[in-house]
Amino acid sequence: MFYEVIPTKVFRNNASTLTYFSDSNYAPGQIVLIPLGKRTIPGIIVKKVPKPSFTCKPIVSPLYNTPLPSHLLKAIFWLSSYYVSPLPSVASLVLPLGIEKKRRKTSSSKEPATKTTTEFDLNRAQSKALSEINSISNRTKLLFGITGSGKTNIYLKMTRDTLNKQLSVVLLVPEIALTSQLVQVFESSFPNQVQLIHSRQTEAERHQIWTKLLETKTSQIIIGPRSALFAPINNLGLIIVDESHESTYYQENSPKYSALRLASFFATTLNIPCILGSATPLVTDYYLAKTKNSVVLLTEKAKTTAKPPDIKIVDFSSRESFTHNRYFSDTLLDTISDNLKNGYQTLIYHNRRGSSPLTICEKCGWQALCPNCILPMTLHADSYKLVCHTCGHSEKIPSSCPDCHNPSVIHKGFGTKLLESELNKLFKDTRVARFDADNKKGESLDSLYDDVKNGNIQIIIGTQTISRGLDLPHLASIGIVQADSGLFLPDYSSEEKTFELLTQVIGRVGRGHIDKASVIIQTFQPDSPVIKFATKSDYQGFYDYMIKKRKQQMLPPFTYLAKVVVTYKTEKTTVTNIRKLAKEMNNFIVQSRFTSVRISPPMPCFHERTPAGFSWQLIIKSQNRAHLVKLLTIANTPHISIDPPSLL
Repeated sequence: MFYEVIPTKVFRNNASTLTYFSDSNYAPGQIVLIPLGKRTIPGIIVKKVPKPSFTCKPIVSPLYNTPLPSHLLKAIFWLSSYYVSPLPSVASLVLPLGIEKKRRKTSSSKEPATKTTTEFDLNRAQSKALSEINSISNRTKLLFGITGSGKTNIYLKMTRDTLNKQLSVVLLVPEIALTSQLVQVFESSFPNQVQLIHSRQTEAERHQIWTKLLETKTSQIIIGPRSALFAPINNLGLIIVDESHESTYYQENSPKYSALRLASFFATTLNIPCILGSATPLVTDYYLAKTKNSVVLLTEKAKTTAKPPDIKIVDFSSRESFTHNRYFSDTLLDTISDNLKNGYQTLIYHNRRGSSPLTICEKCGWQALCPNCILPMTLHADSYKLVCHTCGHSEKIPSSCPDCHNPSVIHKGFGTKLLESELNKLFKDTRVARFDADNKKGESLDSLYDDVKNGNIQIIIGTQTISRGLDLPHLASIGIVQADSGLFLPDYSSEEKTFELLTQVIGRVGRGHIDKASVIIQTFQPDSPVIKFATKSDYQGFYDYMIKKRKQQMLPPFTYLAKVVVTYKTEKTTVTNIRKLAKEMNNFIVQSRFTSVRISPPMPCFHERTPAGFSWQLIIKSQNRAHLVKLLTIANTPHISIDPPSLL
């Protein structure tokens, strides 16, 4: 018998499947070992085919007797087509690393899953929202619930109803470590039925979990990041995407794809509900859901005691507002002092890591740039190093300028480490903790979560790590140190991201725990419409503002976007090749009469130089996605992003 097989390694440009023979009978979706060149790799059976006219190699052996669920096999072909990615690359997403390795069997410490009898009481607004969700015929529904409205209660109720039908649930979260509360609620509500998937698991652990899910016949709850969508379960009945606005749901590495679009594909394929939950939905998602009458509103706080916080805006350029410290306004310092006296917590938010983002020579203007990326390196005073946050390169801080040898090397700007140092000086004998990507083992929010929740840590500092999902009973105030920092980025989504982050951070207070919660927002742009909308938690106003701009500028959702990046070791080779590609594409557009497709002139990427070389890009717009996809098939580069959340 002869079989069409998808190898899990790209073996030739524009090639997708190979034909093999075997005396054994294999089903579509079955995973086998196949020879490819001098190697033996995993492959996925597509179907039986007639005997070809050429000689075929034999299938080595089956890896599993149980085939992949049919929706995963369909997804491989859909993702490859929809995102113009090689079929073998997409197939590798579905299988765990090291699937061909023999693992020592481990006994599960979990007890057998039993039917849960937990009841989840919904308030009037939540019950109404759930009823609306169930009445919408479209499979993908957007649950637009303000912070503190109780979206989790709806997730729990829908999960229980799904399990009662002997079906499984996939709950996507931006990152396990940042959603401790949500995971704890699900684990306590559904004992022995929750299976976590996360990046801190070893290759062997993930392989064993994957195998268990493939072979189990009982209903499961799988919680994890976007990769959890590839859990091999045959009885999937519900998909929930929490915090659906998060950019982590888009895979930036090849093959690039959006987990939101894949979740919708599964929902349509399996005829099951997919819930996108967010307090700040992406403008494009909200627009699409509105056109399909699939928006469900949840605009009441779950706790009747919840009151909106008192919000004050402080102009960062007004020096009389900063008489005691250059980073913290007098208003913010007074608020922290009052909270400490009353036993409350304060959260300080600043979306920039390190101590200082700029190191320069005052005399000659020399700047500490990464030798790989030619980008400013960030000072980390605690380790006395300059670090590139793009490629990770680090070096010692120079005692004098490398160019003019003058000792006047200074550091400008500020990050979370500097804020931590300042607060420790200002508030001695106070427990201060910083949470960002620089945390060492044992210092993360996940590790210290109980101390944070119980109020043992009195001042919390962090980047967007602390903006998601936290519900802290002792948190009284939030200080946003520089609210407009994200608005300076040259990207079409910068305003959207700034609004989302500010709204999410502000939403950590005013949840009914403390009578008088407050937010102090420091900004150089106090009149910015984005900041004003965020302070009022006015998503509808922000959406109307943004959708008007997007329409004028022909940006999503009014057009489809793609970014094509060309990278070579020298700038000259990069420019030559991207100009050649742009010419080929423009000729193709003319010949094909794709009148709605527009290509930008070749331009350097935001991070033009990396260890891989020099990168230039083309930005392509089209009102017809099929034309866009067809055009991209002629781009001989793996660096293609379709529907990217950012153009940086």
